[in-house]
Amino acid sequence: MTINVTNAKTATASETGTEVFIPLNKLKKSPRNARRTPHSEAIIEAYAASIAAKGLLQNLVVEPELDGEGAETGFYFVSIGEGRRLAQLLRVKRKQIKKTEPIRCVIDTVNDAHEISLDENITREDMHPADQFEAFRELHEERGWGAEEIVARFGITAHVVRQRLRLGAVSPNLMRVYRDGDLTLDQLMAFGITDDHARQEQVFENLTYNREPYIIRRELTRTHVAAADRRAIFIGAEAYMAGGGAILRDLFTEDRGGFYEDAALLDRLVIEKLQGISETVRQAEGWKWADVHIDYPHAHGLRRTYPQPVDLSEEDQAAYATASDEFNRLTDEWDSAQELPDDVDQRFGKLEAEIERIDALRHAYDPDVVSHGGVFVVLSHDGTARIERGFIRAEDEHAGSDAETRPDGEDCAVNDDGEIIEAGSGSNTDGGSDEETEDDGKPLSDLLIRDLTAHRTLGLRLALGEQPDIALVAVTHALAAQTFYPGREANCLEIRPTSVYLAGHADGIEDTAAGKALADRHAEWSADMPCDVADLWGFIASLDHASVMALFAHCASLTVNAVKQPWERKPCAHETADRLATAVNLDMTAHWTPTARTYLGRITKAHILDAVREAASEEAAERLSDLKKQPMAEAAEQLLAGTGWLPAVLRTPETCGVR
Repeated sequence: MTINVTNAKTATASETGTEVFIPLNKLKKSPRNARRTPHSEAIIEAYAASIAAKGLLQNLVVEPELDGEGAETGFYFVSIGEGRRLAQLLRVKRKQIKKTEPIRCVIDTVNDAHEISLDENITREDMHPADQFEAFRELHEERGWGAEEIVARFGITAHVVRQRLRLGAVSPNLMRVYRDGDLTLDQLMAFGITDDHARQEQVFENLTYNREPYIIRRELTRTHVAAADRRAIFIGAEAYMAGGGAILRDLFTEDRGGFYEDAALLDRLVIEKLQGISETVRQAEGWKWADVHIDYPHAHGLRRTYPQPVDLSEEDQAAYATASDEFNRLTDEWDSAQELPDDVDQRFGKLEAEIERIDALRHAYDPDVVSHGGVFVVLSHDGTARIERGFIRAEDEHAGSDAETRPDGEDCAVNDDGEIIEAGSGSNTDGGSDEETEDDGKPLSDLLIRDLTAHRTLGLRLALGEQPDIALVAVTHALAAQTFYPGREANCLEIRPTSVYLAGHADGIEDTAAGKALADRHAEWSADMPCDVADLWGFIASLDHASVMALFAHCASLTVNAVKQPWERKPCAHETADRLATAVNLDMTAHWTPTARTYLGRITKAHILDAVREAASEEAAERLSDLKKQPMAEAAEQLLAGTGWLPAVLRTPETCGVR
């Protein structure tokens, strides 16, 4: 069909197929347009950007507006191209064009306006996403266009452009798999976290039946460090990049800061920063040594001492009394107030800080311990430095003491020349006879001593079994000696408590409220322990019954191990743990809550929905069923908050309903 270009003033309703230029303000939305749902703001923005960059690539199809008598009014209804008309109106609003801007249109009075409007939206096929991704990559690589320039020409956000450029950079082999329908878009986006084609293909080849996007991302970043990792938090992105590191960003999910690619560099930076902190602490406090570790060295084998109670100076006592009196006065004065004035609130804060400062002075390390001991500076779960003080190395155990112990356990002394002199023995250097030596006090033979002490052990066993109160003291002593004085072998009961390092099984467990409560309880007992393990028996024996029981319970509690390992076969031990939980009325809702980080993000979508269904309702689970994994986990966290829901493995038997 031949199209004649003319002006709208000369066109008539009968001239179907005529191409005309009609002022924008003479165009109206057709009441017979099949599209009832309005165009989105994003698509209008895209149309406007495209028209501004490249002009109007497609004509609008219009029909004249007729009045009641069938005469043309001079206005035209847009049958096809309503989105482009709205885009031009947006450009008018932005003063890019005038409202009388001529718009190229084609008049159609033959076809039904509703039908052709419907036809335009149905008889079309969108470009395959893979073609779009690669086309954007070509614009970037061949024309050198950055994200912002592409945004200006296509009217989409810079983030979307970067996403499409990243997808266009996925391995051509994987793109072919995607075109063939053997990869979903979500899976392709997971591969787009890195531009390393070899790594992408390696992960693809190793995938099993489970191709969940989160598994693909996990495999691609297995050797990287998440920005939420304590090491990354401790160093920070700026210092890491200044050291030459690169950060990998996931453009398709909330990556919370990305992934640090160079784990070795990150570890080195962490050690260097910890070393700086440790040296500052060592010099400021006077410790003999300071060691740094990323993880706390639980197998250090060193004896640890704790601060001992000390008397406050008269000045500190007076300051404490003054601060306490003012704090109590203000508390009484403002007890009924619903909200404190800013100046009063600030005063409360200063008084609390002063009271805490003076309270900290009530315990201090012995200066001799400081001069011979050391500290460990380690990295906490929250990305801060943690300082553990009071450790004594084996070579410093007897520093400053004139007495030594021989390897066989016999006491000995050292003369002025450094020679060892046996306790209880004379010089006996005159080469006397065996009889004379015996008369001079030759010790009993090892065999005889073993015989006699075996009889003594038997007597102790018989007697101790008849005196429960002393047995409690003896067992408590054996536990406490090994708990607070490791390596000293000061107990005669063959009871060997072992304590599993829980942080090796659950990251960050030491920084939970329960972990801190246990650490505080241990520190309080440690502060009460005598400096010398030889005084431990007297200390325990002097305690009242309730205190002995409390110390016994604390030491026993540290030996509990209810951790389930996949390779272990200890059904009876786990049954005992269940009985123990019932006996102590364990309520894990006080110590643990299901969050996206701790639980919900680590289970399947089906398990998430089961939890919501059990704790909330079937309707709540149904509302989440169409969400992706991470949004589902985050939404479930909100729904489970406050319900007391626990996974089955954390529920206490006999009360195992939803808690």
